[in-house]
Amino acid sequence: MHSVAAVSSADDLPFYRPTGSERELFEHAYRNQLPLLLKGPTGCGKTRFVSHMAARLGRPLYTVSCHDDLTAADLTGRYLLKGGDTVWVDGPLTRAVREGAICYLDEVVEARKDVTVVLHPVTDDRRMLPLERTGERVEAPPEFMLVVSYNPGYQNVLKTLKPSTRQRFVAMEFGFPAPDVESEIVSRESGLPKDRCVPLVRVANALRDLKGQDLEEGASTRLVVYCAILIRDGVKPEAAIRVALLEPLTDDPDVKHGLVRVAEIALG
Repeated sequence: MHSVAAVSSADDLPFYRPTGSERELFEHAYRNQLPLLLKGPTGCGKTRFVSHMAARLGRPLYTVSCHDDLTAADLTGRYLLKGGDTVWVDGPLTRAVREGAICYLDEVVEARKDVTVVLHPVTDDRRMLPLERTGERVEAPPEFMLVVSYNPGYQNVLKTLKPSTRQRFVAMEFGFPAPDVESEIVSRESGLPKDRCVPLVRVANALRDLKGQDLEEGASTRLVVYCAILIRDGVKPEAAIRVALLEPLTDDPDVKHGLVRVAEIALG
């Protein structure tokens, strides 16, 4: 185990408003070299939380947004031509292991299947990353930590983590904050007074209640912040709600019409 390095001032940290004991649990996982899985809907603060914790612990952070074309080589590295020579270039996971950094794989299930296989040696007691192309075995120092996230509500049967992978992590569930807390967060992020953010959060929660019915995803806190920024900048609330909270959620005209009515009711 190792001690937690503290930053000099809370003002140096990316803003994150805790809703429970998530910061303490992250620190326990870090101290005990446990890989961490974050589960929760899109835009609920998972990425900001990891940025906040990396700064809080004083560790470098490598963030990778996973996608369908992401391969194991994109994480570990590959040979590239440089000035006529073929040289090995580490990928972000390899750099994080070498440096004792935090590596965050956002929406890990979006990556190709070979990506999860390469994670196995660094998520068990070996804490080692084998580089097949070079024959090197990179040992992870105590400061290295692997964090991955995904949105279980959005994934289908073809895109989920295998039990053999899931059980290599301790896991934390994230959700949207309570309305009063979310209004505080939106106000802090947008500069709009909190009392003007309260109805926007109320609209967002009404839209979230439609998830799984007319919508695949509800309105994220990120979208509420965008809406508040537009209002702070002088956009009328009705227009800001339309372009920031309604239009991003659907292209279906009938569904969109229904969302307008839901927003009107939520606003009273």
